[in-house]
Amino acid sequence: MRENEDLMAADENIVTVRQQLGEIIEDERIAEILGADCVTHLKEFGALVDKKCEEPFTLVILGEFKRGKSTIINALLGKKLAPINVTPETYTINEISFGHTQTVEAILENGQRVPLVLADITRENLEKRMKLFPAKISCVQIKDNSPILRNIRIVDTPGLSDLEDLDKQVQDYIVNADAIMYAASCLLPFSETEQVFLATHVQPQRFGMLYVLVNMIDALGGMNDVNKIMRRFRNIAERIVPNAIVYGISGGDELRRRLGEPRGDDKGIREFYETQFMQFEQSLKRDIIMQKDVIRSKRVFTMLDQMHSEISTRLQIISEMAELDKQKLEEKAREFEEQCEVLAAELEKRKPTLHLSILEMQQEAETWMYEFFAKLRTSILECRSKDENGEDIYNSEDIEKYFYSFLMEKVGEAYRTCIECHRDAITELTDKMSRQLAQALGIANITDAGKAPSVERLMMSANKNVTRSVMGVRMFGTSENFSPGAMTIFSSIMKKKKQTDIIDIALENYDQIRINIVKDIKTVYQDLEVKAISRLDSLYQYQVELSRNALNQAQEMVDSGDNEELVATLSDALKRLEAPRRILDENLPA
Repeated sequence: MRENEDLMAADENIVTVRQQLGEIIEDERIAEILGADCVTHLKEFGALVDKKCEEPFTLVILGEFKRGKSTIINALLGKKLAPINVTPETYTINEISFGHTQTVEAILENGQRVPLVLADITRENLEKRMKLFPAKISCVQIKDNSPILRNIRIVDTPGLSDLEDLDKQVQDYIVNADAIMYAASCLLPFSETEQVFLATHVQPQRFGMLYVLVNMIDALGGMNDVNKIMRRFRNIAERIVPNAIVYGISGGDELRRRLGEPRGDDKGIREFYETQFMQFEQSLKRDIIMQKDVIRSKRVFTMLDQMHSEISTRLQIISEMAELDKQKLEEKAREFEEQCEVLAAELEKRKPTLHLSILEMQQEAETWMYEFFAKLRTSILECRSKDENGEDIYNSEDIEKYFYSFLMEKVGEAYRTCIECHRDAITELTDKMSRQLAQALGIANITDAGKAPSVERLMMSANKNVTRSVMGVRMFGTSENFSPGAMTIFSSIMKKKKQTDIIDIALENYDQIRINIVKDIKTVYQDLEVKAISRLDSLYQYQVELSRNALNQAQEMVDSGDNEELVATLSDALKRLEAPRRILDENLPA
């Protein structure tokens, strides 16, 4: 009973805040002050809030290509609805929602709706159909009477293989999502692009709960492998998205189990991934579906908070400018440009510090790698050890079978250790510099930006960008990427292994492997430095442009009308923002 009352109160507060913010944006005088571009953006954002309030509760599944997202959805539904084994060219966004009868429609970019059947959205058939459509597919809407769909809509998204070219439509789904499932593969443990995506696109949205589903666990060889992989995923997830819950599952095996189809070998790990899927499903029902109205309210309040902050920030800056007379405003404009030069110089002063710090880390990593290779040589030589009778201790067939993967794994582990050991230090360094720079920009005599809510939001953005720059470095040694130089040598070893002893070949190429890998370490750290400096430059440019635009707009407003009326209008607008601010503070998640 109390819960229903709280939800009703939250709904009333949402309506009130939406109305109050809408009235401010619609006020002609305030709209003129904010500027046409800003008003257009705010109205578009308001439309997203309206859409969020009206649409069904949406659970979005994300992940890179070939992570088994569609199979996981089908396992949840207990039937094959989401298309699997598709190519990047035929992968569509699939909205799966409740309907008493099963229907499939392709929604085209021109708004046209094309009726389909499930058989049409297989890879082979969809390729043929797409050639006949008058426009590209925006999404495929699938309706079904599966019980879980009575409470939520599930959205299956394309693979996120290129973050820079992340489809805007997918970004909109992320912003409008109520909850997120992120599918990863135990065979490709958290690539750097996956980590960057979680840090820059998912975590900033402040989802109350996020599921990281480590799929394809049934492909591992035993519980030792399972524990190692799960430990890695949990450690990385805890660092990037602390609120994430990590489950190790097999979407494919679970779907086969529910459909009564033949299943693969147990390998002694089936109980683990069966239990994990059951726990995931129980959590989904308990913490998401049963709490969907509460989650929805929190998401809407978060969006309204962002909208309120954007309005108040812009009005606050212009208000402070407008309180100055024309002469002082011109003086401020000159001071602003002078201050920009000072701050630009301050930024340049910080760059050598960043360079030296990262250079020291690079040199330390190189030292570690040399020490590692010294130990590795000893390990390789041990593979040739003989017993007291002069017999090989290690079976030659085992060496041929496992030595290559052993070498790859050890070198890859050394790479990861170097980068991960320094990641926190680099993050802390660049984060500190970003904060110092933002503080300098904020407390400059241009405007007392410290009073504006945007400072915190700006720093959130800076931290996000710093995280991306640090984590965006190619971490050679993951299962997806490896040092090009090292790979060349490894390949040569494998080509020659049929002709001679694989250990001798490795020792012959040993120095070249070490030289190439140390060279690659240097490249990695140089790339990291370039990206970190680029983010600092972006922070400076962003804040300078924000202040310059506000200053120019204030000058235009002062030149075009009664300054006293302008100040009064701004004062009134800021006062009107106080009421929704109080409501938001009372309802925002802690």
